[in-house]
Amino acid sequence: MISFLEKIGRYALLMQKVFTKPQKWSVFLRQYLSEISKLGVNSIWIVIIISFFIGAVIVVQIKLNIDSPFMPRYTVGYVSREILILEFSSTIMCLILAGKVGSNIASEIGTMQVTEQIDALEIMGVNSANYIILPKVIALMSFVPVLVVLSMFFGVIGGFVVCILGQVMPADTFQYGLQFYFKEFYVWYAIIKTIIFAFIMSSVASFYGYSARGGSLDVGKASTDSVVMSSILILIADLLLTQLMMS
Repeated sequence: MISFLEKIGRYALLMQKVFTKPQKWSVFLRQYLSEISKLGVNSIWIVIIISFFIGAVIVVQIKLNIDSPFMPRYTVGYVSREILILEFSSTIMCLILAGKVGSNIASEIGTMQVTEQIDALEIMGVNSANYIILPKVIALMSFVPVLVVLSMFFGVIGGFVVCILGQVMPADTFQYGLQFYFKEFYVWYAIIKTIIFAFIMSSVASFYGYSARGGSLDVGKASTDSVVMSSILILIADLLLTQLMMS
């Protein structure tokens, strides 16, 4: 318990150092664009592939499990849309990104820490936490919502493809279900959640990487710990946000 509280204190102190005014805005902007490319744009392909096939599987599974004369056929499209928007594209996709992007951040910063590059920045009078971590946090918070919208879109495309090629159900019936009783708020709810999830995965991964000491084995452990803790915190935040925003 004491160790856990100590970690929370060190995390809060690190975030205090991170969220200060950058010493040079031109350097920050260059770092920010670089992080968007490295952490966000490079994740587009995995988001598209996973969303496409999960969208297709969701449609097949729902069609098989609610194939009843008492249920209208468009229910498949309606339920698929709700699953994709409310949970898969926001929460599950962020859990996947926490594994890919979070481990990348933790290992990169951890390597800088154990090779004393961060100490060199501090000696030169640079706020290393602000210089290294802030662009990563802001880049993920601004780009992960784009990935989530892409996930929603390609999940729906996967559903259409399996309806047309797999002849699971008529595509126009699936489309009607997608449009039936649509609430725009659900999309904004998903985007708000992902901004918070992006902050969690980037800041927690940065904390574990920044706190790494020792050698390469310690960097690997920090990377693993960051993914585990980020995933747990994302699930807890998902429960709390759902209670606050959907009740």
